Amino acid sequence: RRVKPLLRWLSDLGMTAPEVRKAVVRCPKIFDVDLEKVSKPVVLWLKDLGMDDSQVKKTIASLPQLLGCSIEQNLNPKVQWLKDFGMDDSQVKQTILRLPQLLGYSIEHNLNPKVQWLKDFGMDDSQVKQTILRL
Repeated sequence: RRVKPLLRWLSDLGMTAPEVRKAVVRCPKIFDVDLEKVSKPVVLWLKDLGMDDSQVKKTIASLPQLLGCSIEQNLNPKVQWLKDFGMDDSQVKQTILRLPQLLGYSIEHNLNPKVQWLKDFGMDDSQVKQTILRL
């Protein structure tokens, strides 16, 4: 029931047939996600970050798991985490475009320990921000 609408919708996002196949192989669970309640709002969320259609397509193709993420519990906290280092909206968008996988990382178990490691080497928040921007 959910297969054809999802495939059609991914195609409507501009994904080619090979990109759709790759996304489905990488994340078959996207078939279990409610398209209207979860996936479409994620795409709108990406557009609210300032991404255009081609950037949204590229981000979804790189990390199809995004289509099943909670905006409130997963995505917004990652954006806030980046902003806590002093990033503006444009820098947040560029960071996510360069490294969409960042949205799938755990703040507590992955991102914060990495930042602490950098700080243990003497970096301050400004230097950590610059390091993240260069990723």
